[in-house]
Amino acid sequence: MAKVLCVLYPDPQAGYPPPYARDSIPEIKVYADGQTAPTPQGPLGFKPGELVGCVSGNLGLRDYMEKNGHEFIVTSDKDSPDSVFEQHLPTADVIISQPFWPAYLTRERLEKARNLKLALTAGIGSDHVDLKAAAEKGVTVAEVTGSNCDSVAEHIVMSILAIVRNFLPSHTLSQAGVWNIADCVERSYDIQGMSFGTIGAGRIGLGVLERLKPFRMPLNYTQRHRLPAEVEERLGLTFHPTIESLVSSVDIVNLSIPLYPSTENLIDAQMLAKMKRGTYIVNCARARLVDQQAIIEAIDAGHIAGYAGDVWFPEPAPLAHPWRNMRFNGMTPHISGTSLSAQARYAAGTLEILEDFFSGRPIREEYLIVHGHGLAGTGAKSYTLK
Repeated sequence: MAKVLCVLYPDPQAGYPPPYARDSIPEIKVYADGQTAPTPQGPLGFKPGELVGCVSGNLGLRDYMEKNGHEFIVTSDKDSPDSVFEQHLPTADVIISQPFWPAYLTRERLEKARNLKLALTAGIGSDHVDLKAAAEKGVTVAEVTGSNCDSVAEHIVMSILAIVRNFLPSHTLSQAGVWNIADCVERSYDIQGMSFGTIGAGRIGLGVLERLKPFRMPLNYTQRHRLPAEVEERLGLTFHPTIESLVSSVDIVNLSIPLYPSTENLIDAQMLAKMKRGTYIVNCARARLVDQQAIIEAIDAGHIAGYAGDVWFPEPAPLAHPWRNMRFNGMTPHISGTSLSAQARYAAGTLEILEDFFSGRPIREEYLIVHGHGLAGTGAKSYTLK
């Protein structure tokens, strides 16, 4: 028997369950890169398409936990010193969290978690965990790699269109009952012919490039490991050996890289100055990849045309967060990877990881971030402890 502490975002304000717009979702068995979707051995505790990422949805794990005699605590209360999370942290064997409502596992918190053996991310992105401290402590860190990459890629394309076409202000005007066409289109452009560049072309970045090819845009990328020549030729990609080269030559900059110490504040005032006037920035990776105040100042100065994304720091963002009222923004709460379609996959993957962990079977290599006192699996390819 184990104590499993699960931190999920709050239920819908109108109550749970919500009325669903559709009766079902498509079943995805294999991802674009050939990785199979989650394959838990036991039955799912939910119907795919249901809202399981919130507290009452409990990732569909309640029956599994109770049947196997585990203590299962689910909460959204995670930040204050007397939160439910803090109360149960010292005795938890497993902690489940999400990138969208992260329970930040700092070094200090990991020291308090004397029984912790597994920190599991229901989704992708484990930077809310101090990976170096977890490795030193011997805590396994795992995430459901691949589960919501396509979801995020779709959101990025939507965000690009929204800010370049000036969709959000135009929609607001239509709701206000006016017909101010000139006001709507004075900042609206076609993306066709604009040059797009992504910093990072892994599962998400490559997914964005593939989705943008039909728009007849010059496509650019940079990352540590160059893509195969066949992929570059098929998509018509231009590789840039440095970030500076990429950002100075494109009209739209996308961030699709992990956050670790060397990428924090990657896009600062100096990097913004290298961009062309009128550049758009999209960031659905992690907020601390950019200098928050530098973004605001670049937009106010008219150098950056718009900033879109759905990642903030901290999360949830406080009411006074300056990005809430930043000019020409296309921000959303952290939703890109938690569509109902994505939830079905990352909840199933969470179950698969738990089944393997509790039975002593090896967790899939692609799900591992930290294991055996060091980076492992996907973590060894994506993160650094420096």
